[in-house]
Amino acid sequence: MKISRRSFLKWCVASAAALKLSKLEVDRLEEIVIAAETTPPVLWLQGSGCSGCSISLMNSIEETTIDDLLINKISMKYHHNIMTASGDLAISAIDQTVSQYNGQFILVIEGGVPTADNGTHCVLTEKNGQPWTMLDAVRELAPKASYVIAAGTCASYGGVAKAGVNPTGIRRLDSEILANQKNNRIINLPGCPVHPYTLTKTIIDLLLYGMPRLDRDGRPIEYYGEKIHGLCPRRGRGQSSILGDTGCFKTQGCQGPKTDNNCPIRKWNNKVNWCVDSGQPCISCANSEFGQRPIYKFE
Repeated sequence: MKISRRSFLKWCVASAAALKLSKLEVDRLEEIVIAAETTPPVLWLQGSGCSGCSISLMNSIEETTIDDLLINKISMKYHHNIMTASGDLAISAIDQTVSQYNGQFILVIEGGVPTADNGTHCVLTEKNGQPWTMLDAVRELAPKASYVIAAGTCASYGGVAKAGVNPTGIRRLDSEILANQKNNRIINLPGCPVHPYTLTKTIIDLLLYGMPRLDRDGRPIEYYGEKIHGLCPRRGRGQSSILGDTGCFKTQGCQGPKTDNNCPIRKWNNKVNWCVDSGQPCISCANSEFGQRPIYKFE
């Protein structure tokens, strides 16, 4: 999906405030666009999950609408839920992107990766008469991509998809699942779902600066550098005795003190609200243990 340089730059300027881009950064984007015919294409693969991260992206994007994003802003070459093509025609878009762009594409993985029985519990299509599984796809495509993004907690840590007995052997996206093939470090964007701003701004950051500063869990420090409790406006208001009260929910099971995310700043649905402001404690959906333990832990 190609766009003109003029259209892309027009969007960058219009979005500068929402994306917190300086004039210097917009100028830098112009240099990048002038050097290439299109924005780096995106391949989005979905493994075991609820498609919540895709829904999040389509539901609310501050700086644009989803149709405008897909038509004019990024070159989304493959996304199972939103592309019009199907079957062999859809899958051929993956092969064409890999061949045409020679590794200059961004791979986004949503959902956990089933590994039991050679990954046959999540088959994307058939190649050369054999099932092409999610496990096959990430092992084939990730080493060829410029950047690999694990979108959401299921891709980043296993999440709810990995919880319980886990008969299909669902695992997070990591270097081991990629058979330890050398590649750029995976960028983890946990959250159930990942915030659309965090995802779209990470892609812009990749265009501007390359690999962002990551913490030891592979998360961009800019978005996961502080505990929710440290950013929460309820902090210091005293402890709430019941849910829905105006004080801190720590004694009501809030996991904000253990969770790194920027929800209190970004909020959701175009900054309308977020979990704690709506009267509920943080359930730590961006935490590595999410799905592996009870959601609420009362003190």
